[in-house]
Amino acid sequence: MTDASGAPPIHARGLVKEYGDVTAVAGVDLTVEAGDVYGYLGPNGAGKTTVLRMLLGLIRPTAGTARLFGRDPLLEGARALQGVAGFVEAPRFYPYMSGRRNLELLAALDGDGAAGRIDEALDIVEMTARQGHKVGGYSHGMRQRLGVAAALLRDPRLLLLDEPATGLDPAGMRDMRALVARLSSEGTTVLLSSHLMPEVEELCNRVAIVRTGRIVYEGDVESLRARAGGHWRLRTTDDVRAQQVLREQRGVSAVAGVPGTASAPSSLRFEADEAAIAALSIALVDAGAPPVELSPVRATLEDVFFTLTEDEPAVDGGLPATADPVPA
Repeated sequence: MTDASGAPPIHARGLVKEYGDVTAVAGVDLTVEAGDVYGYLGPNGAGKTTVLRMLLGLIRPTAGTARLFGRDPLLEGARALQGVAGFVEAPRFYPYMSGRRNLELLAALDGDGAAGRIDEALDIVEMTARQGHKVGGYSHGMRQRLGVAAALLRDPRLLLLDEPATGLDPAGMRDMRALVARLSSEGTTVLLSSHLMPEVEELCNRVAIVRTGRIVYEGDVESLRARAGGHWRLRTTDDVRAQQVLREQRGVSAVAGVPGTASAPSSLRFEADEAAIAALSIALVDAGAPPVELSPVRATLEDVFFTLTEDEPAVDGGLPATADPVPA
């Protein structure tokens, strides 16, 4: 899906960003379609925030192009950001002013009816009761929600959120997920940069996984899980004997023992196609080790993420974690 111009909300090709000898982003291609909740995943230091800055025109790429609804922020400035909102890193406000007064100032800058959306935005993020309190007394989660409210003043068709649940307690993370799901159900396209797998697995229909500034996977979540496959978990009355049966059984591979924990007994792990499972069950019974549990274990997004990004070196080495690098 695209907007009336035929252009997708985000279309980036060959994005590169270098800071001296450090390559923070190394040729990223990204397409976010209308209606997506798109997860942009990677370890801390993988270049996620740098890509968001380039998409919004906050820094100039060393190479490559970025378009929002077909418009280039570097060439068209504020016009390219019509219908686009969000925040990169933590949202910032005047701490000595109330939440509502901060929104009023932002609405005055935005114009286009933004002031008339303040009450609705506060209600959506459940901040109406605290709108009159000074932002300096807000918790981290409240500031995050106020940041989303500020973005909603623009009535966005595209919302970019950089680690919106980082630093939140479990209740705050739950509320942020519910908020993103609600916005998506109402037609807002969302790009969610995160390293929190449960958040992404619950919300996103498509993902890109980035490693050392390069995308190593892009596609829908279900295809990613299918590509990763899964394994089987087995517990029997005699796991020693069962392990021998597994090693002799055709169609079974990658047999390994899994030590028990305080919450789960020891078990056996193996890979097999479903055609081999029926024969395996019979063989276990014949060997005197009938199954107590035999169940498929589906690969999670977290499993695949670690497979694709393990042993990840930092790519932003030498750059202060909280500093904004000088645009090239």
